[in-house]
Amino acid sequence: MKKIGFIGVFDKTDLIMYISRVLVAMGKKVLVIDSTVNQKAKYIVPKINPTASYVTEFEGVDVSVGFRDYDSIKDYLGMPRSAVLVYDYIFIDLDDPTLLESFEINAADKNYFVTSPDLFSLKKGLEILSGVRQPMELTKILFSNKMSQSEDEYLNFLSLGYKIIWSPEKIYFPMLTNDLDIIMENQRLSKIKFKGLSSEYKESLIYLINQINEENNTSNVKKIIKLLEKGV
Repeated sequence: MKKIGFIGVFDKTDLIMYISRVLVAMGKKVLVIDSTVNQKAKYIVPKINPTASYVTEFEGVDVSVGFRDYDSIKDYLGMPRSAVLVYDYIFIDLDDPTLLESFEINAADKNYFVTSPDLFSLKKGLEILSGVRQPMELTKILFSNKMSQSEDEYLNFLSLGYKIIWSPEKIYFPMLTNDLDIIMENQRLSKIKFKGLSSEYKESLIYLINQINEENNTSNVKKIIKLLEKGV
């Protein structure tokens, strides 16, 4: 089982659901934990008779909302706390510094810092990282058509003094109108649709999935996305 952290105040829900849907199509079992303050998954993931905290299934992906640690998820599922959650991947969507330890983010297999160049996303996102007590390696996921070198250097400057080790690689996702249109349509229809996403967005998505799931190669991920575009 791999645990992957997605940290930051920038909206990460749709990205995580795209990654999860592809991995499910690969035969993987995936749990998404929305531990964010606003709990966006509560509003875009269909559910039946939701309680304050619950686990639901969405297009093969298990989605948990409203839990503050793994033990509370196990309690909800009727599992002993000593048991292990049986998933190939657990994705933790986090923007609350008080939950860094609850979800053992330092022990995650990989952690991503998701942001855009705007000051709110940068500074508020870094507030979360102020709670990191042990050195943590993070890979930047930057939602920007083109983040300049100066903007990246500014992020590095803002993070001085934090216990953060930035990975030398950065993953860019473009902010193209048609991608935003598809994402909003998905939310209205309660679907995870890939058709209509830009080639740039899909290329970044493929790269990220290959990082997370090293078993697969680029051509295999492309093939699966094409099948998902056709609704297969």
